[in-house]
Amino acid sequence: MRDVTKHYTKDDVTVVWKSGLCQHSCICWKGLNDVFDPKKNPWINMDGADAERIIDQVKKCPSGALSIELKAARD
Repeated sequence: MRDVTKHYTKDDVTVVWKSGLCQHSCICWKGLNDVFDPKKNPWINMDGADAERIIDQVKKCPSGALSIELKAARD
């Protein structure tokens, strides 16, 4: 299977997921399963929490498979 990179955006926040880096530690969905739910498609629901909670949870990703892009940083 080839590595996939997906972007999930709401307002000024984008969660970037790189499948090839994911170690399946489950930290993302155990910590914030209203946003991260591997049983759903798409598995990231940006409407499940406010931006601050999403950013805080993404920072806990041990592999770096999840990262954050902020609109201000992309402009």
